[in-house]
Amino acid sequence: MTLTLQTLTRLVATGLIALSPTVFAQSFPSKPLNLIVPNPPGGLVDTSARLVGDALAKVMNQSVVIDNKPGGSGNLAYSLVARQAAKDGHTLLVSYSGYHIANPIMMDKLPWDLKELTPIGLVTVATNVVAVHPSVPVSNLKEFIAYAKANPGKLNYASQGNGSVSHIGTEIFKQYTGAGMTHVPYKGSGQAIADVLAGQVQVFITTPPSVMQHVQSGKLKALAVTGKSRHPGMPQVPTISEAGLANFELESWVAIYAPAGVPAPVLQKLSADLKRAMELPEIRQRADAAGIEVRFLPPADTTRLLERETVDWTKAIKAAKITMD
Repeated sequence: MTLTLQTLTRLVATGLIALSPTVFAQSFPSKPLNLIVPNPPGGLVDTSARLVGDALAKVMNQSVVIDNKPGGSGNLAYSLVARQAAKDGHTLLVSYSGYHIANPIMMDKLPWDLKELTPIGLVTVATNVVAVHPSVPVSNLKEFIAYAKANPGKLNYASQGNGSVSHIGTEIFKQYTGAGMTHVPYKGSGQAIADVLAGQVQVFITTPPSVMQHVQSGKLKALAVTGKSRHPGMPQVPTISEAGLANFELESWVAIYAPAGVPAPVLQKLSADLKRAMELPEIRQRADAAGIEVRFLPPADTTRLLERETVDWTKAIKAAKITMD
């Protein structure tokens, strides 16, 4: 077969186009990575972001910038990555389960869409702690539930914001137990924990990084952890089942997402490097010290987790009539 110059040129051009994403992936990353965090410093999401940033910097031999963009119940950061970031893999979202699951359920008009984000992998999970100020006259979970039921409206509970896991989880807790508490939303864990420590707000159901050191120092009382196992940093605190509340579980997770449209070879490299990064012994040690569990899941499994929890949360939110107002 004889090829004309025009045909040969077209075939070569097609081949180059097909190879270009792979060639690009081989040189990726070509500049510092930016991890966009939807929360202010402190707490599960920011702590996880800094773990991931340090780990990726070592594995990828490239600097990683942590960029905290709190606001709009996470929507500021989500829309920035989904609709404004370059689709080259250098700008990534540190996604929080509370925002990723709840916002699409609870908000009619989002400045981003689930289809505009592509998972790189799940990185961390955390149980939650039922923590109260020492002024609350209870010594265990059963006494707390009884007190909250007998004194509706007397207790205020903090959350990291409307739609956060601490918000929805506490509302589900209220529905499940009949405890009467009033919601006080904050913009992140830092402001919330300050008011809980001061006794202005009495209750905080949140992840260990926010409260563990204060429980250990005696500034807060931890009544239970909401996972299946006791927390290694607070071994004296019973699980919620051990404390007398069966069939209630609350877990938060953090995952890394890229804007949709990043070339597949780049996504594959990012996911592989992220897996290696989260397996570094020093990263796992730092996570344990912070009260966080490293639990990497690849993209497909991360999507399945999101889909499964979206079904569960939709039922819970509608049953509890939780709104963003």
